[in-house]
Amino acid sequence: MKLYSTPLSDLMVIEPLLHSDSRGYFCETYQSKQFLMNYLDYFFVQDNEAFSQRGVVRGLHFQKGKMAQAKLVRVAIGEVLDVVVDLRKGSPTFGEHFSILLSAENKKQLLIPRGFAHGYSVLSQEALFLYKCDNYYSKTDECGIHPMDKSLSIDWKLDLDEIKISDKDLLWPSFNPNQTWQ
Repeated sequence: MKLYSTPLSDLMVIEPLLHSDSRGYFCETYQSKQFLMNYLDYFFVQDNEAFSQRGVVRGLHFQKGKMAQAKLVRVAIGEVLDVVVDLRKGSPTFGEHFSILLSAENKKQLLIPRGFAHGYSVLSQEALFLYKCDNYYSKTDECGIHPMDKSLSIDWKLDLDEIKISDKDLLWPSFNPNQTWQ
């Protein structure tokens, strides 16, 4: 497993080692011992998957308070643009966002610590998005930021006329740096 830092502190890109031959490939997508050896002390309690069509934008989601979640995200089928926003007050990158292409082909994963909003756009015809969480889902602690917030200037890599956003995500507020997000 290879680990890469990003411009946002504590946000890591992970590339599993791929073992290929004429039959196909094998890779470990997660191993707690490898995480601990790299000082990544996470205990994941829930696995989720989402299937979506091209043009879907999901997010920007997070949970607040004691129900905040760290996530390890990856794509099993297709390709997405994965986006995170640093919501940690006091962080040198507070309010900044980072995006990365995650795909079944590149096998990259993103380790998102607690304190980040997360979303993605589906760039392929369909995508199967998988993620582990280190805390359980709590509807009462669910929060979000409007994914098309102009102040964040996120380029979702889609034409405006093909973007599909849920009614729920369209109701999230815009990012306000004076607001407490956690």
